[in-house]
Amino acid sequence: QVELVESGGGLVQAGGSLSLSCAASGSVRSIGLMDWYRQAPGKQRELVAGIDSAGIPRYSDFVKGRFTVSRDDAKNTVYLQMNSLKPEDTAVYFCSADVIVYHDGRAYRYWGQGTQVTVSS
Repeated sequence: QVELVESGGGLVQAGGSLSLSCAASGSVRSIGLMDWYRQAPGKQRELVAGIDSAGIPRYSDFVKGRFTVSRDDAKNTVYLQMNSLKPEDTAVYFCSADVIVYHDGRAYRYWGQGTQVTVSS
């Protein structure tokens, strides 16, 4: 069994910063692509940023230049540094990852439970 747990959400004023982290635990042999998604009330879940196993990041246009995704494979953890936050960044942020598990060596997509980020104006 594999579990992804996010942390670091909270309330911040516009223009401020928050740092999120997501740690994978359990039967983790290795991790491929790691992504951050978000979902605002009444809206569909959308991709925010991702980072592959080579450490190459990708960003959605609405966060380019403001957010930075990184990973620490020794800790099975992905991070999201969010700067210059805007009220429209308010959402529940989810991490998701392709985890290669020990028992069959196959990759499965797992999701965290989400962490709330609220940006006040």
